[in-house]
Amino acid sequence: MTIGRQRFRVFQSVFPIERAQLPRDVLAGLTLAALAIPEVMGYTQIAGVPVVVGLYTMLLPMFLFAMFGSSRQLVVGADSATAAMLATALAGIAVSGSDEYLSMASTLALIVGGMLLLARILNLGVLANFLSRTVLIGFLSGVGIQVAVGQVPGMLGIHSDGLSSITHLLLHWPTLETLNVHTLVVSLSTLIAVVGMHLVSKRFPGALVAVIGAIFASWLFQLEEFDIALVGSVPSGLPSLQFPLFNLTWEQFTHLLPTAFAMVMVILAQSSATSRAYAARHQETVNDNQDLVGLGLANIGAAVSGAFVVNGSPTKTQMVDGAGGRSQLAHLITALIVLLMLVLFTEPLAYLPHATLASIVFLIGFELIDVKGLRKVLYERPWEFWVSVVTMVAVVVLGVQLGILVAIALSLLVHTRHGYRPVNSVVIPNGHGRWRAVPLNNNAQLMPGLQVYRFTHGMYYANASLMSREVLYLVNSARPSLEWFCIDAAAVDDVDYTAAQTLVTLSYELRKLGVRLVFAEVTDRVRYGMDRSGITQAVGEEAYFSSVSDVVEAFSERPHNIPVSLS
Repeated sequence: MTIGRQRFRVFQSVFPIERAQLPRDVLAGLTLAALAIPEVMGYTQIAGVPVVVGLYTMLLPMFLFAMFGSSRQLVVGADSATAAMLATALAGIAVSGSDEYLSMASTLALIVGGMLLLARILNLGVLANFLSRTVLIGFLSGVGIQVAVGQVPGMLGIHSDGLSSITHLLLHWPTLETLNVHTLVVSLSTLIAVVGMHLVSKRFPGALVAVIGAIFASWLFQLEEFDIALVGSVPSGLPSLQFPLFNLTWEQFTHLLPTAFAMVMVILAQSSATSRAYAARHQETVNDNQDLVGLGLANIGAAVSGAFVVNGSPTKTQMVDGAGGRSQLAHLITALIVLLMLVLFTEPLAYLPHATLASIVFLIGFELIDVKGLRKVLYERPWEFWVSVVTMVAVVVLGVQLGILVAIALSLLVHTRHGYRPVNSVVIPNGHGRWRAVPLNNNAQLMPGLQVYRFTHGMYYANASLMSREVLYLVNSARPSLEWFCIDAAAVDDVDYTAAQTLVTLSYELRKLGVRLVFAEVTDRVRYGMDRSGITQAVGEEAYFSSVSDVVEAFSERPHNIPVSLS
């Protein structure tokens, strides 16, 4: 039975509620709270903000996305990639954890939220496609390495002075004489507990058990006396709602803008990829533009509640899906649990060792290193594997903020490479009254006097010269017997200005060589552009044919010609 069959404009990712599904959504909400609360507390270690701020990211932002988003599965909250980008952006302009730092972190969330809403107004959800899956694997793996390595000082009890990048860490690695053995024991105990319970069952809340165990041990044995750093007092109650202070200087504002744009690109790509993947898994549809509204308002909610940038989280989404959750009702249950925790259970968090959080974040970063994905790319597309590796190294060496720019550039490079050297072919008879495509070096004709050249990509400035070279090579190799040269444009979806001028030039050059240039399967939209560019004027209206078959028929019926059998 369904409660409320009408799909509302708000809470459309919650309704309708299936009564039979209700217990599973509640259980999934409880599971998400158990697994994600320690995770987001760990992300505060990356972002450089107090632990309670991580809990704020699972309150108002999660509620707002459930209210305005379209994806029934996507979980929105703190994320390691955006947390690392935040720390990198603010490291040089504010002291970590200070009021100014927190205000700037919230202001950055406000800017990101505004950009996401602007992207929705301009229908720019397509920007998510500018980060290829190949590059995203390398980017997230690089973030994982940087995050994991950045937690090592905290796991060893070493004062890292805010080191964030692996390069800085290696160049300024302190002597091991400052290592705190007691902190190391806490870290190892946490790693063993979490990994061990994960090996028993992936659904077991190992991180939660480790956090509870560490808090109890810290209270029982007074670990602070062993120089083990603790989280300390955590304010209870709900966050106060207020817009972040706009006391930024112009220099600070311009410093934050590139980071905000980079965060938006990561949010678009990661959230869209995650929501689409889980919607496809459950035979559902997802509206990317509606999700932009949800993500934008979620980040504005994070800003006004004193939190930092939130993102669609693949790990949290998998937590809910694995527990059987099928709607945002599970996420609302999680938000309710966080609310109760903020009101009633913050005092025990004061005993939590920082080493425990650092160890949990270390494992999170380690899991982000997608070795399986990298191996799959290497097997299927060796060239793209190196693109992933370069992206990963760029993130590790240059940092997340510059790494995302490298990722975008490499995604565009991969796209350009595919279009720059399309694998074109010529069409020949197959011996059964039909034809097939073969490589250009065959230099074959479909029938004596007629050669068909199949172009397999849109024609634009990057591949126009290649097209010209290939056409002239084929024509010069086939002379003097060649009379007609046909370009099969079935795969051509656009002809830009440069390519159009190249075609006009080719038509004149082929005419000088005594060869007629014709086209097959040109779409109406492409034909309109070719008419405006003067191509039709150069080759004539009669040079366009609906199919290669029509070209063969017209060539066979031309004056003073004896038709030749294709077989």
